[in-house]
Amino acid sequence: MIVKGFKNEFKSPVSAARMFKAGVVDSPNLVPKLIPAIIKEIIIDGDGKAGSTKRTNFTDAINFGYAKDHIDVLDEENFMFKYSLLEGGRLGKKYEAATYEVRFEECDDGGCMCKMAGTFNAYSDEGFTEDDINVGRNGVFGMYKAVEGYLIANPDAYA
Repeated sequence: MIVKGFKNEFKSPVSAARMFKAGVVDSPNLVPKLIPAIIKEIIIDGDGKAGSTKRTNFTDAINFGYAKDHIDVLDEENFMFKYSLLEGGRLGKKYEAATYEVRFEECDDGGCMCKMAGTFNAYSDEGFTEDDINVGRNGVFGMYKAVEGYLIANPDAYA
């Protein structure tokens, strides 16, 4: 087994609390509205906290129909979200396990640092390329940039 992954971060003028509420806690309601060309719906099984599952159904723009995640940690005080892929995506084809972690860290200027990481346990080094890593990296990054754009345009939302 080969472990590969990514780390990505960006500085946002939006507070950590607002980014977390909109992009994590209320993602099943907000995210499909922000990127309907990619995400059809997000369905939570459970109370949405640690132990729940989240199924993201994609449009035909994505070459796999869905991804089902287990919510490992949802820490509303420290603005941290960690989840593991259970089904869908490239699980079982390119890798046997994948985990993602997203943190929003407050900055002195009222904004935050959005930090994302993904880890993939690949079957082999040969079949798992940088393009495979970029699917995860770009998807997570793009979603949170869309949330950020919405919050900048709507300063009273999730306040």
